[in-house]
Amino acid sequence: MSSIRRYLQFVKPYRLQIIWTIIIGIIKFSIPLIIPMLIKYVVDDIVGNHGLSHDEKVNKLMLIMGVMVVVFVFLRPPIEYYRQYYAQWTSSKILYDIRDQMYTHIQKLSFRYFSNNRAGEIISRMINDVEQTKTFVISGLMNLWLDIATIVIAIIFMFYMNVKLTVVSILLFPFYAFSVRYFFGNLRKLTRNRSQALAEVQSYLHERVQGMSVIKSFAIEKYEQTQFDKQNKNFLEKALQHTSWNAKSFAAVNTITDIAPLIVIGYSAYLVIDHQLSLGTMVAFFAYIDKLYNPLRRLVNSSTTITQSFASMDRVFEFLDEKYDIVDKPSARDCSEVKGDISFDHVSFSYDPAVEMVLKDIHLDVKKGETIALVGMSGGGKSTLVSLIPRFYDVTKGKITLDGVDIREFKVQTLRDKIGVVFQDNILFSESVKDNILLGKPNAAEEEVYLAAKAANAHEFILNLSDGYNTKVGERGVKLSGGQKQRVAIARVFLKNPPILILDEATSALDLESEHLIQESLEELAKDRTTFIVAHRLSTITHANRIILIEHGQIVEIGTHEELMAKQGNYYKLFQVQQLESKNEQVSI
Repeated sequence: MSSIRRYLQFVKPYRLQIIWTIIIGIIKFSIPLIIPMLIKYVVDDIVGNHGLSHDEKVNKLMLIMGVMVVVFVFLRPPIEYYRQYYAQWTSSKILYDIRDQMYTHIQKLSFRYFSNNRAGEIISRMINDVEQTKTFVISGLMNLWLDIATIVIAIIFMFYMNVKLTVVSILLFPFYAFSVRYFFGNLRKLTRNRSQALAEVQSYLHERVQGMSVIKSFAIEKYEQTQFDKQNKNFLEKALQHTSWNAKSFAAVNTITDIAPLIVIGYSAYLVIDHQLSLGTMVAFFAYIDKLYNPLRRLVNSSTTITQSFASMDRVFEFLDEKYDIVDKPSARDCSEVKGDISFDHVSFSYDPAVEMVLKDIHLDVKKGETIALVGMSGGGKSTLVSLIPRFYDVTKGKITLDGVDIREFKVQTLRDKIGVVFQDNILFSESVKDNILLGKPNAAEEEVYLAAKAANAHEFILNLSDGYNTKVGERGVKLSGGQKQRVAIARVFLKNPPILILDEATSALDLESEHLIQESLEELAKDRTTFIVAHRLSTITHANRIILIEHGQIVEIGTHEELMAKQGNYYKLFQVQQLESKNEQVSI
């Protein structure tokens, strides 16, 4: 299905409003078409009528002008208002629906997609490209038909006055149609290239604004200026290519629309000289030529903007056609009652089929209420393993079961609703502290929010903020320290109160005092829940029921802290190194 046909699916619910807007618009555009007939009447039947006395001419003139005042002062303004209002209302509603569907689509895309695509380009498609398609609704579905209707009505009036002169007036129409088709055929591709270049500039800016602290700390402003110039120059080149072709098309089409009136002026003047045409009719034809070719010029402008909207449509639907990595089976059921038994049945995983497996044949059974700690060197696959439980990614081989059921048999949203996750780098939104905690349970009462914050040892520092729980935290929580952000994120999980808990380096951003404050809270939260802890500091997970050492995507050692220390294997060596580092840090302090 073409982009236009797909776009019309969004238009369909508003077809009656569009039809009504077009009808009002035809009335609005038809009223000015009376003017040339009025000119002909005034010139031929009043001013040039030698059979009327001075007073009769004045009375007729005043009468007709009075009628015109009523039409143009009292009738036309409300018609114009409602035409503009309904046109903007309808187009805005259509854009609202498109963005609503795109946001729904965004939320269904997997982590893999966001890892491979820049946020700025996604935003550009959702904001710039969707806004650009508004032109198709206004110009393509409304104004285009109004301009065509204006041309048809004008031609009818012109035929009524003089058939020969009308035929001469529209002689160049075929040339006009050919030039529009020729020049605007290539414009869609050029417009799409321009939009893509603009999206790349926006993506670059989005990343650099977020990373401005890095630019300043490394004093690389000049280097970054050079890099931005490359992006900006690429957009300039694409914009100039688009502008050049657009200018050529306007030059050609406007030449045709300029020549046509000259032909009419010459031919009509000859007819008047030859006494085959009245002066009033000639003057009226001049006025109708303006009414005829102004819509044609608008159609040229519309052709440009509509072509741009087509290119934007292509980009919008290209984004909406992105496949989902994680989808519900047709037979998927709700994940309702959860005990918390989780099994990894010979699980292997790769982010890319062409790349080596990140996880290799992981087999692990976890019982309800167990706390499992995953440790090992960075890049070993710990975070990847826990990300498979809420189906942020799907296993490449094997399966993961929850209470004996393959997690792919559950609806994704209901599965994730039973899992609480605290990441190493938790994102806070720019709203208030309270709003960020409420993400764990949006319909929670105020008292529940306070209890969750107290459980996460966040209540005290929140009260000391400028506006307490109503303090705006800024983009990504920039107004809070790392430890404060982490405690707010942990409070969210306390509020959610899930049966399964995943703590992915949850205390890594905390200082020793904050870590001590939260460690007890996390242990309390983990009671009677199946808990997975990904940890770098081994001293924080000695209480776990089992510790899993993962290296190069494989389980190397399993046991309690005491068992693994007694074994004196890789875990023992890692623990000893960390203890030594900790002592050295204390000595240096």
